[in-house]
Amino acid sequence: MTATERALPVKTIVGYALGSLGTGGFATLPGLVLVFYLTDTLGVTALLAGVLVTAAKIWDVLIDPVIGARSDRALARHGSRRGFMRAGALLLPVFFVLTFAVPAGLEPAASGLWVLVAFMLTATAFSLFQVPYIALPAELADGYDQRTRLLTWRVVVLTAAILLFGAGGPMLRRLGGENEYLGYLIMAVVAGVVIGGGMLLASRVAPRGVGAHAAASGGHPGGGIREHYKAGLAVLRRSQSFRALLLTFMLQGLATGVMLAGANYVAVWVLHSEAALELLFVALIAPALFCAPLWGVIARRVGKERGFVLASVLFGVAALSLTAMLWAPGAWVYLPVALAGAGYAGMQSLPMAMLPDVISHDAAEHGDGQAGTFSGVWTAGETTGMALGATALTLMLAATGYIESVGATAVEQSDAAVMGIVLSFSALPAALIAVSLLSLRRYTLRKSDIDRKVLV
Repeated sequence: MTATERALPVKTIVGYALGSLGTGGFATLPGLVLVFYLTDTLGVTALLAGVLVTAAKIWDVLIDPVIGARSDRALARHGSRRGFMRAGALLLPVFFVLTFAVPAGLEPAASGLWVLVAFMLTATAFSLFQVPYIALPAELADGYDQRTRLLTWRVVVLTAAILLFGAGGPMLRRLGGENEYLGYLIMAVVAGVVIGGGMLLASRVAPRGVGAHAAASGGHPGGGIREHYKAGLAVLRRSQSFRALLLTFMLQGLATGVMLAGANYVAVWVLHSEAALELLFVALIAPALFCAPLWGVIARRVGKERGFVLASVLFGVAALSLTAMLWAPGAWVYLPVALAGAGYAGMQSLPMAMLPDVISHDAAEHGDGQAGTFSGVWTAGETTGMALGATALTLMLAATGYIESVGATAVEQSDAAVMGIVLSFSALPAALIAVSLLSLRRYTLRKSDIDRKVLV
């Protein structure tokens, strides 16, 4: 840490980390169960399910840059992004419950339309919170190591939330017994309240009153939606490191998104046990929970970018080894999943700690801090990656002949469909991780660049 870095109060670190109880829950539960809910409860075809989920995510991508730019304006005018965050926290639980409240007996097409509209509203509420939330580290911490510390503990809570929702969500769903519609509704009510509560607590960390950061935001975009998109394109054009980091994170979001969406299918059709879904999540997230602080230590020793490479390689190799499920599915899969979880912790904490470095470096170079604009573009990219993960899975399912079902109706899947599920959970994510490492090579910022700006 440089001599001029201010140590963050524990209260700030804890408060900010609690927001990941909400972001982790929302990123995990819909990604885990929404496609499965559409195909195996509502009877929507795999291809149409992919189209519906992707359409909702496209909407999310379109609004993120606008929300980011407007949160910059709110910061400049009122000294806080808190209003956006609170609105998202209060609205999300309502729309989340509606997403999983489709009445039994609706035709698949009508059910799909219900989910599309409700999930678009949910995604809008989430963006109102998520975009300013991601912008906060550049305003809360002013140094390379303090941002690593802040984001490391955020990822500890994030991984705990993924474990809680990934394992607890399906358990809550089973409380409905044979009534799958009731089970999903119970799950949505409990999860929605917890997600909204975590977001509401984190909103209290957002600075209030016009301070140094708010005053420095004189370059925020004004005008309408067109100007907001122009501002987003401008930060992409002028920051090579941002482009490289964003593309890397998008590709890795695509890799983790396809695995997340495929986990339910692996549990049911490859491991032949619905309970295996919780075990997969425990195997994935328990190591991540303990390894997130370790990646912070590694980053201080070798740099965030080198630590990021190591974490990505570990995840990719572990994912690739899971292709052996084609010939010998069994309990052994939990070991490589655990190794992937260890890598996943670094793949989350390190790029999120690198993003505020990019933002602060850009502000020092151009004198017009636009943290909200950066975070809006970042969230749009992250959403794109995760959305395309679900799309890639549904395309694979459709191509290999996956059969959808309504309610508890029993069906049999072909060997080709099972193969598609396995490859979506193993070889495809590994290939995406390999490509992401090529884009990461273009990230040029180092600790010395950030420390030099802090000293200035």
